[in-house]
Amino acid sequence: MTKKNLSTIAVRGGIENDGQYNAVVPPIYLSSTYAFEGFDQKGPYDYSRCGNPSRDILANTLAELEQGEHGIVTATGTAAIHLVCQLLKPDDLLVVPHDCYGGSYRLFVNLAERGAFKLKVINQTNPAELDEAFAAKPKVIWVETPSNPLLRITDVKNISARAKACGAYVAVDNTFLSPVFQQPLTLGADIVVHSTTKYINGHSDVVGGVVVTASKELGEELAWWANCIGITGSAFDSYLTLRGVRTLVPRMKQHQENSLLLVDVLNGHEAVDVVYHPSLPTHPGHDIAREQQLGFGAMLSFELKGGTDQVIKFIDALHHFSLAESLGGVESLVCHPATMTHAAMDEAAQLTAGIKQNLVRFSVGIEDGKELATDVKQALDSLLD
Repeated sequence: MTKKNLSTIAVRGGIENDGQYNAVVPPIYLSSTYAFEGFDQKGPYDYSRCGNPSRDILANTLAELEQGEHGIVTATGTAAIHLVCQLLKPDDLLVVPHDCYGGSYRLFVNLAERGAFKLKVINQTNPAELDEAFAAKPKVIWVETPSNPLLRITDVKNISARAKACGAYVAVDNTFLSPVFQQPLTLGADIVVHSTTKYINGHSDVVGGVVVTASKELGEELAWWANCIGITGSAFDSYLTLRGVRTLVPRMKQHQENSLLLVDVLNGHEAVDVVYHPSLPTHPGHDIAREQQLGFGAMLSFELKGGTDQVIKFIDALHHFSLAESLGGVESLVCHPATMTHAAMDEAAQLTAGIKQNLVRFSVGIEDGKELATDVKQALDSLLD
């Protein structure tokens, strides 16, 4: 699938489907309930938790972008993760990466403690740990690549091939790259998950999620669970998210262009110890990223040479970055993972994952790239005074 195809799918999703007034942009179907055609004669929709036209347009568009068969839109990104967990029974094993998003880690650990499933947390870039995990015959393998916040790269094709050999599902959190820069289903994964709050919507004004499956059967099973546990997304949120999707491709291009400018500023600066971004040839996952991704993305993190006091000084010196959690909006954000996005992890888990107190994460927006680069340089220079 070429970028031109993606642009067309993103822009044209749901266009001209209104049979009543021929509206070009699909209307919002806010009704919570739908009239039956007659006694015991249900139409295509009956109750909005079960099915909603606005939500279905978004789900179908995202499924097409990911080259999947079925999409299920959820109320939040965490709800999408929770939905995938419905595939697991108490004796089933879930394998997750040790450096996944803190909210995902919290959900997995607490569900496992309640007996929902068995859990194994590993470094998925470590061959020995992967071998041990596969030997335990998992039911679902959760992959996050690039990882949050250290942007470690996991070989989706390799894990998917091994998973199929032992009958396991592979679910990939593709939030950091969007389908513009990575399409895990084409690499053999069974499920793709997004927090649509991030790049898919792109404007930091809607919370949502989506699960896309490679097979229709698996999608129908998860859609049943989404309705059963009541986590489907609202019509209005679906409408707003679809509006964001229409500009996804040009936004992602600008996000990435700006991020590469910042990588150049950070890499080699006297105040910076290490930069984490897959575009760098020195990044451990650079070669795999080049093979399985269509771009390197706009998320980057780095460690300052000083401690927390230097982090605070650096953040305070920035003018064009908002100190906030989340990512993927048009505006640039700066985050301190240890006290923000990964605060749900205890200190030991953070250290195991490589999350240090001097680690800073950028979600690079689409402002003027040169102005962002100048801003970051002056903030770094201030640490040398």
